[in-house]
Amino acid sequence: MQLLKKIFIIAAVLLPVLFLAAYLLVRDIATKALPDYNQDLTLEGLRGQVTVIRDSHAVPAIYAECENDLYRAVGYVMAQDRLWQMDLLRRASTGRLSEIFGEDFTDTDLLVRSLRIPEKSAMVLDSTHQPVIDALEAFAHGVNQFIDHNSERLPPEFSILRYRPEKWEPAHSVNLLGYMAWETGGEWSTLLILHSLQQKLDEDRFRELIPDLDLQKSLVHPRFRLGKTALRKGLFEPSAKIREMGLNVFSGSNSWAVSGDKSTTGNPLFAHDMHLFYSAPGTWYQMHHIIEGRLNVTGVVLPGQPLVIAGHNERIAWGMTSAMVDDTDFYLETINPQNPHQYKFMGRWRDMEARREVIGTGKKKYVEREILYTHRGPVIPGFTMQEGKAVSMKWLGNSYSNELRSVWLLNRAGNWEEFREAVSSFISISQNITYADVDGNIGIQTAAGIPLRKGNDELVVPGGSDTYDWRGLVPFDELPFTYNPPEGFVIASNNRAVSGDYPYYVGRWFDTPNRYDRIKEMLLEKDLLSVEDFKRMLGDKKSKLAERMMPVLLEEMDRKPPAAPNGRRAIKKLREWDMVYNPSSSASLIFEKFYIRFLENLLLEEMGEELFGKFLSDKILARNIVDLVWDKRHSAWLREESRKGSRDEHDAFTRLVHKSFNEAIGWIEHNLGTCPSRWAWGGASKLKIAHPMGQIRLLDMIFSMNRGPYAPGGSFHTVCPYAYNIADPFRIVHGASHRHIYTTANWDESLSIVPTGTSGIPASDYYCDQTLMYVNDSYRPDRFSAAQVERAARYRMRLVPAD
Repeated sequence: MQLLKKIFIIAAVLLPVLFLAAYLLVRDIATKALPDYNQDLTLEGLRGQVTVIRDSHAVPAIYAECENDLYRAVGYVMAQDRLWQMDLLRRASTGRLSEIFGEDFTDTDLLVRSLRIPEKSAMVLDSTHQPVIDALEAFAHGVNQFIDHNSERLPPEFSILRYRPEKWEPAHSVNLLGYMAWETGGEWSTLLILHSLQQKLDEDRFRELIPDLDLQKSLVHPRFRLGKTALRKGLFEPSAKIREMGLNVFSGSNSWAVSGDKSTTGNPLFAHDMHLFYSAPGTWYQMHHIIEGRLNVTGVVLPGQPLVIAGHNERIAWGMTSAMVDDTDFYLETINPQNPHQYKFMGRWRDMEARREVIGTGKKKYVEREILYTHRGPVIPGFTMQEGKAVSMKWLGNSYSNELRSVWLLNRAGNWEEFREAVSSFISISQNITYADVDGNIGIQTAAGIPLRKGNDELVVPGGSDTYDWRGLVPFDELPFTYNPPEGFVIASNNRAVSGDYPYYVGRWFDTPNRYDRIKEMLLEKDLLSVEDFKRMLGDKKSKLAERMMPVLLEEMDRKPPAAPNGRRAIKKLREWDMVYNPSSSASLIFEKFYIRFLENLLLEEMGEELFGKFLSDKILARNIVDLVWDKRHSAWLREESRKGSRDEHDAFTRLVHKSFNEAIGWIEHNLGTCPSRWAWGGASKLKIAHPMGQIRLLDMIFSMNRGPYAPGGSFHTVCPYAYNIADPFRIVHGASHRHIYTTANWDESLSIVPTGTSGIPASDYYCDQTLMYVNDSYRPDRFSAAQVERAARYRMRLVPAD
């Protein structure tokens, strides 16, 4: 008993001590990297004093006397807030994620390494003029000084993963632009999905999966004309691991501008939001760069490089939406049976280039893999269509372009001509770039690398000759643009860019025009539009998809009303619905679940569960087939339903609609109860903003890495997008990565918001301090003039020369 008593006493003393020690350790790891935004610092390499003013959301405005000082300070300040994210993006762009996350990322790293992004970066640096190189070097020096000054005060992820950041180099910043080029292309998985489906489906069903461009009438450049050419398809998607980490950029966007004739200010108004996967820290870092009399530019910066990607200066505003260009082709290569490192080209065996890649997987473990290249590009590992064959890939990102030059010049452009000159080298990251200026001009320029190639309707073209090799790119002067259109507005929403009269093939995998059509509708509702109107538009959750489908749905349900009471109540709610996806809306939930069940009933049986699941992960394919069947009400996909007892395809369509509707109601009753008053879209559709390491529940509990859930409303087809993967409804994963409204009449009246915050450190007050504002469609003032920046100052840091 005495022994037990002693053990109890020792435990009673030691356990609180151990808990206290553990608490202090965790608290130190979580908070040691939090910076003092008011602390003055000494930096080597500065020529004069730099002042960093932060507002109530810690968004920095950096005042410097020269570019050398500005970009050195940008590097230091960015590293204060986002160092681990910068390192994560650096690793993603060079295929080194396995070193910190283990063998699960080996295939992802191999895929990225096959793209040869560092080689493209070296090409860019060799052709970039010296002031830009100097800026990259100054930025890297600023980052490295932060690392040196804070080697014992690094963000918590470095302690958790037990590694230290390497020195930053200028090439690392350029690599991020190459990574952006990969992320903005077509759909890698689409090729694999469609190839597998082609083996399983009959020709009629398979062809209906390919979007019909004749049905896409809403165009970015409705007045642009040149001529005609043949069409073909080409597709790819980066590894799903990259999406899971929230490391993708430029997935989708809205951007529009109105002229002074349609603005209450008498000058252009500009709106922009880029749609990405939600993650914390967020994709963008809000920043304002000032060199008095020489540079004044604000907007969003990609952590790891120093320039404003989208924003405005004193003269112009610009924003980007993916042009959805088909910038990848796939070739069926014949492999020499006597030598697997040779392929047949122009009647002769040609040597492949073989590269040995050693991938570190942590704990001094390594995996060796081989990457093979034809003259076109990498051979896709593991993808064989038949014995003795292989598939190689030609990707635009390996061609010369200089987006670094473009963004540098955009930061400094003063008019339409300078804007177009800047974006003329924006080739690999194909975008529709919207423009507005203080002189009253608006426009959109497609800045893209559109390959010149022979048309072919196959997913993989024959590689035995040069017939399907690229012959160059469409000249910049022949790329579509719109400038000061008579209607007084321009819009881009990832929809089709030009009509079939355009003589070059751009792509086929555009988003359906629901967002574009709704934006246009709102722009035409009033003669004059204000900043408040633009706020309402960016937060708009009315669905053109539902508006288009509802008449047919109600017509079909009228032919045979549901027998179940809740079915009839659901129809009543749909009849009264305003098509707005508010969180409290029960009709939104009913329609959205019906949409999914209709898609499943249409395709699942023929595709099989595995292929159907992959098909649903491709947003363009899934949306287009529903549109096709719904608009025509007959389809090869309805034949199976016809064989089950329907008189014809139209009758099969009716049966499918009723089946899907009844199943949707059954699902809602099962998940939300049988009382329709409790049915709400916000009860099913949830947003959670997660840290890349926050999927480990213990880490989230200890370090509070994730935020949410929230119920914001909206869906993938609304202008204010809160999108889910159709294969995993209704978990919101994708939406606006920022929102900006710019007023060219008075830049100080501009507004902006991001879904997270300035800091990438979970313990910071500014980690996700903008999240609730974002979810509630609120904004922070985006102050621009020195007087307004000063008036809003909450923190002030001075960086002074070391000598």
